Amino acid sequence: MRAFGLLLILEGLMPLLAPARWREVIQQVSRLRDGQIRFFGLGAALLGLLLLWII
Repeated sequence: MRAFGLLLILEGLMPLLAPARWREVIQQVSRLRDGQIRFFGLGAALLGLLLLWII
């Protein structure tokens, strides 16, 4: 539950601190192909698993 709370805090920082830039990033991501989005998702998941394993 703590990890989920931390995730929400981190996800909320970008729109809180730089909403215009956040909107630009979301628009850029929406232009990516499905395969590219999946690749980034896989990379994020693997990085998360690595961090959990290290800690």
